Amino acid sequence: MFVGALELDVLFGDVHSLKQKRSVVRPIVAELRRKFEVSVAEAGHLDLHRRALIGVAAVAADAEHVRDVLAACERLVAGRPELELLSARHRLVGPEDD
Repeated sequence: MFVGALELDVLFGDVHSLKQKRSVVRPIVAELRRKFEVSVAEAGHLDLHRRALIGVAAVAADAEHVRDVLAACERLVAGRPELELLSARHRLVGPEDD
């Protein structure tokens, strides 16, 4: 079993409140869940209205599949015109990692 985690640090353009931020983050989270069947949540920068840390997790029997899914998630978020992807951090844990 392999578990992959992806942290996406994003910056929003024309967002002036936490309410507006939620209206941008929610569709992204929903699309990632629906399209890739991953666990995803806003996991950081909760009190900042122009930044968000989106966490994505995937589990599979094959490490390459986990890497592919997380890379696709990163591409989807990076391609959104309403935000700028500041950084993406990938982590993979497998059976050899005790």
